Amino acid sequence: MRSQLHDIVAETSARRPDAPALTYKDTTLTYRELWDRSVATGAGLKRLGLERGNRVAVYLDKRLETLLSIFGASVAGGVFVPVNPLLRPNQVGYIVDDCSARILITSAERFDQLEDRLADCKSIERVVVVGAARSARPDARYQIVHWDAVASSDAEPLDVRGVDLDMAAILYTSGSTGRPKGVVLSHRNLVVGAESVGRYLANDEHDVILAALPLSFDAGFSQVTTGFSSGAHVVLMNYLLPGDVVRLCAKHGVTGLTCVPPLWIQLVDQRWTPEASRSLRYFANTGGRMPKSTLDRLRTIFPRAKPFLMYGLTEAFRSTYLDPVEVDRRPDSIGKAIPNAEVLVVRDDGSLCDPGEEGELVHRGPLVAMGYWSDPERTSERFRPAPNRDDGLCTTELAVFSGDVVKRDEDGFLYFVGRQDEMIKTSGYRVSPTEIEEVAYDTGLVRDAVAMGVDDDRIGQAVVLVVTWMADGELDAAALLDELRRQLPLYMVPREVVVRPDLPRLPTGKFDRNLLRRELSA
Repeated sequence: MRSQLHDIVAETSARRPDAPALTYKDTTLTYRELWDRSVATGAGLKRLGLERGNRVAVYLDKRLETLLSIFGASVAGGVFVPVNPLLRPNQVGYIVDDCSARILITSAERFDQLEDRLADCKSIERVVVVGAARSARPDARYQIVHWDAVASSDAEPLDVRGVDLDMAAILYTSGSTGRPKGVVLSHRNLVVGAESVGRYLANDEHDVILAALPLSFDAGFSQVTTGFSSGAHVVLMNYLLPGDVVRLCAKHGVTGLTCVPPLWIQLVDQRWTPEASRSLRYFANTGGRMPKSTLDRLRTIFPRAKPFLMYGLTEAFRSTYLDPVEVDRRPDSIGKAIPNAEVLVVRDDGSLCDPGEEGELVHRGPLVAMGYWSDPERTSERFRPAPNRDDGLCTTELAVFSGDVVKRDEDGFLYFVGRQDEMIKTSGYRVSPTEIEEVAYDTGLVRDAVAMGVDDDRIGQAVVLVVTWMADGELDAAALLDELRRQLPLYMVPREVVVRPDLPRLPTGKFDRNLLRRELSA
């Protein structure tokens, strides 16, 4: 029975001990090696004083030590906090302070950048450094320990008992409008999520999954858990250039690849050799709506691969997916609820919406997170009693209210309309940015596109479209506007097209809409 996150490695190790589990660069661990080293790491963390429920912040790029730290923390009864390696010292320091991490695991290079900020982190007792040896400042509150001393092979058996509702992880969402918020996930969330996603993707021991997204991103960590849960081979990559994805797909015979739309947009422009494309069994999209033009090109590049269009939020891990057989009939749909979840569309008063009526997406089931770390106010706003339950039930079940506006058709398929806080209100209309962006992508003139509203005293908000141009195109904003006027209602046509060499992105790879909005307002 899988009740704890690390059970997915332990069970697969018992079943397929010599099968490849995890590859980083030229090193591959079998499932037996991955499990043994995870146990050794857990024992090492216990020797450092880690107690049940203590937080372990992991500030590393994707490498073997990163996964050993995560699963070792689970083995030891701790709570792992993956910190995106792209974050700056102040952001890392905030996360460490906010979750009161007792142990920080990082690299020698990152420690050099963090050292000044760590002086203010009162909770840190041990800093585990991967790489060259370091010594702490005389006035440091913490002790520096080398990775080798933690992950030594002379592990003693651990007897840490827990239940599936114990905390397993805290994932911090991007804090573009303020401080990041830590989403608390239980072991049950992670285990059920892995089994659910692996079920509809049909992952098995023959799959090779390329982990291209950040592990601090729920969809990125899902690549690892779904892979290990099904006995697949997971290949880690630290994304630098889109050509690296192509190269690793060819080298390892990758069968499964999940990306966010901005990355897919870059990947379709690469030269995909037969060696890189022929093994792919499925490709999946998450983190936003994929432009149809990009989807069409991907289906041409990977004619034998099944496309999975997914929707999820950190507070519920995954929520919906579109069955590949429906892609041609419903290319704009985010599908239906994943296995072992129910997704509702509700009005402001909590009643269920009729087909075709816009409402808020509400997710219920075992994937609903435990709330926001140390933030009861925001937790109570987002995690509320589940609607549509029998009045005779006396216990309260919490569902997560996503803040996303969707609608459901007569057949039960869901369609994303927009974020409640991203909807553009102009001339009495509510306009979805994605609808404008889709038309912009379809013109073939732009590489990236973000539509948003800026305050306007006359019409409420004016539509502004921020784009980057195709590499071989000409900077002709007038031509783009002419095309948009031909395809959009007048109230949706941008008042202005802003051309930039690139668009700011969040650490997850998504466009940083809030930063763009602030820059435009300024």
